[in-house]
Amino acid sequence: MKNAVRTSSLIRVSKPDTMELAFEEALKYLETVIGELESGNVPLEKLVEKYEEGTSLLKVCHKRLNQAELKIEKLRKKAGQPAFENFDPGP
Repeated sequence: MKNAVRTSSLIRVSKPDTMELAFEEALKYLETVIGELESGNVPLEKLVEKYEEGTSLLKVCHKRLNQAELKIEKLRKKAGQPAFENFDPGP
């Protein structure tokens, strides 16, 4: 992770402009935040900050996924295909 610096057991990530992150970047940062929260080594004050940061990153991930879904839907409609098909995972 290019913006990460390890200090003791926590990884300090220089906060990027969350809303400008690509899906993959936001997901990578979110995974880092989740790992820190699950470690149990985060003081309460930092825990709340990390939780807020994780919530913001989750929103970015959802936004990027929704954007991709809408783009695919438009492309399928343009190609004359149904926008969505029923998924059958099989037996």
